[in-house]
Amino acid sequence: MQDFLNQYPLAFIPLIFFFWCAVSFLIAAVSGWMDLAQRLRLSSPFAGSTWSFQSASMRWMSRYRSCLNVGADPSGLHLSMFFLFRPGHPPLFIPWSEITVARRWKFLFVPQVKLLLGREEQIPFVISETLADRIRAAAGASWPIEQVS
Repeated sequence: MQDFLNQYPLAFIPLIFFFWCAVSFLIAAVSGWMDLAQRLRLSSPFAGSTWSFQSASMRWMSRYRSCLNVGADPSGLHLSMFFLFRPGHPPLFIPWSEITVARRWKFLFVPQVKLLLGREEQIPFVISETLADRIRAAAGASWPIEQVS
């Protein structure tokens, strides 16, 4: 094996690429991103306000840390991934009619907001209150009424 690596040092690049893509697809499946993409894939360029390198949590404790591009306008919520993490994560556009504001709370003194994405899927999307406030401002009157829990 060592002789093979000495002769062909670049032979493992395709293997690393395959592994990277496989892990990315697995995370997309576990988090619920793939479920949302079946119905809510972005079909045209998004022109609303966007914020890069955002963080969120989704289903089964899947965490997207500083790799999300989040956008919003009065018609809906846009989600896309930083290009290195894009395999398995096509850009999404979720209309406000498909989003529920489930609750607000503090976790370790950090205010958070939980959105449920997809009328059928109900995928949890937990973000900071700061990001939620930016999204709400961009959504304007279209922001969903918050459920009281």
